[in-house]
Amino acid sequence: MTESVVVVDCDDLDGTEHRRAVRMLLDDVQGFHAVVTREPLARGRRPALRVDVAPPSAAEQLLAWREVLGPVAEERADELDRIVAQFRFGASAIHDLGASFAVDAGGQTGPRPRTTLWNACRQRARVGLDELAQRLEPIARWDDLVLPAPQKGILRDAAAHVRQRATVYERWGFAARGDRGLGISALFAGASGTGKTMAAEVLANELELDLYRIDLAQVVSKYIGETEKNLRKVFDAADAAGAILLFDEADALFGKRSEVKDSHDRYANIEISYLLQRMESYRGLAILTTNMKNALDPAFLRRIRFVLQFPFPDVAARTEIWRRVFPPETPTADLDPVTLARLNVTGGSIRNIALGAAFVAAEAGEPVSMAHLQRAARSEFAKLEKPTTDSELGRWS
Repeated sequence: MTESVVVVDCDDLDGTEHRRAVRMLLDDVQGFHAVVTREPLARGRRPALRVDVAPPSAAEQLLAWREVLGPVAEERADELDRIVAQFRFGASAIHDLGASFAVDAGGQTGPRPRTTLWNACRQRARVGLDELAQRLEPIARWDDLVLPAPQKGILRDAAAHVRQRATVYERWGFAARGDRGLGISALFAGASGTGKTMAAEVLANELELDLYRIDLAQVVSKYIGETEKNLRKVFDAADAAGAILLFDEADALFGKRSEVKDSHDRYANIEISYLLQRMESYRGLAILTTNMKNALDPAFLRRIRFVLQFPFPDVAARTEIWRRVFPPETPTADLDPVTLARLNVTGGSIRNIALGAAFVAAEAGEPVSMAHLQRAARSEFAKLEKPTTDSELGRWS
């Protein structure tokens, strides 16, 4: 018997066999020992005291920030309120971030940009999530998004919910009545190329948050319990950052829950129920995209806060997209957006055509013209296996 304490870190245990091996080891360990784990281990032969350690509250995080920043904290009071509402850091992470910020600020003679500490928090929160999902660099802004006014209004409402989450949930008491339904989720439905991913980029830019695309092909598993484990890893890592999660082609996972006819159906429904539970408790914004809204379970739709239908662009919308598609630096010659809008395609295809025409023109050493766009359009239509008409691809040059 010694005065040492054995600490067993089980956070990264993977699989039932590993957990069973740890339980056998702990049964043989003499003296006091502590087990650190996300999920409780099954009881062994020896009695155990369970202590649940909750993540630090917003008030506790704010106190830690004030201690490490000292006098600077008063100058950054509004920013710190925003940070503790968005990120969930432990004491050690706050100490590291605050100390680094204070050292950097020491050599500055003028006022420091107010986004510096926020961006440092974003970078720190990426640790872990970068290994599980693809981080997208958001480029699109409101002016790049061609949508009807009602759809843009819904997007602005979603941004407001994320920004004002701390005020409504904490200060105005909604969180005290239970955490069910507090997660902010949105469903973007529409044909491919109608702007769903661009809208997610716009929200990420507006909110100054990271945007991560979840590859459902890597999340969904045929093995029982694996899908839930993969989803848990994603949501646990994202919780610290409050990042925007983008689940592309969500109908692959979130289809109509089937009647239970066999064990496979029962476990498929368990996966969906687990996802609904995590979305309702997730602190950030989760966006689901689908090309087939009708394939989604109505019970699932009722638990989504924002449902946004992206329409196929009409002639007026296509004309506006053509007017905006070329960067100011691109040389163009006598382009006619009204004629180009006759092409019955989505905004994604319009971008592909514009990009293809730019390469053709660059190779010829010429500004982009209608002739280049006609050639690129024929290539795009062939790729889509879509027939063309004279009204769409007539004499443009």
